[in-house]
Amino acid sequence: MARAGLTTERLTRAGAELADEVGFEQVTVSELARRFDVKVASLYSHVKNSHDLKTNIALLALEELADRVAAALAGRAGKDALAAFADAYRDYARQHPGRYAAARLPLDQETAAASAGVRHAQMTRAILRGYDLDGDDQTHAVRLLGSVFHGYVSLEASGGFSHSAPASEVTWSRIIDALDALLRNWPES
Repeated sequence: MARAGLTTERLTRAGAELADEVGFEQVTVSELARRFDVKVASLYSHVKNSHDLKTNIALLALEELADRVAAALAGRAGKDALAAFADAYRDYARQHPGRYAAARLPLDQETAAASAGVRHAQMTRAILRGYDLDGDDQTHAVRLLGSVFHGYVSLEASGGFSHSAPASEVTWSRIIDALDALLRNWPES
């Protein structure tokens, strides 16, 4: 019988909080059981194993991030949309480092197709339509934006920009300006 009060959703949310505290890689069913002061076996009616728990956290993170990005993009276009999109990702990564790492968990094709990751791609492509990019150029631009945003956020989170001037915030703003200029003047294939 399942322990009263334990649900898959509650365990997923607690796992997400744990990921933000100790890092996504450190999240295990055993550690979660310690948090709830229950035996590991009590959790197995809700999660199959640590990978299942991590997948649930990844799906939660993708959903939360998609909701944030969608709210940030509402009513925006062009550079304003690009900046709102980028800032939503960066802010989420700063506020929820473990969840942000979870959102990068490789998912099987079926799970990925049913996840909020699809919304992320749709929102990115919607921004790029404002720059008159489509087809392969749009795909190249989606990959460029993802690489730049994730790379910057990862380096910033590891302290890579904390030892020199100018401030990271200034560089972030310049990157958005440069990306906007590049997208407006996308090179011909």
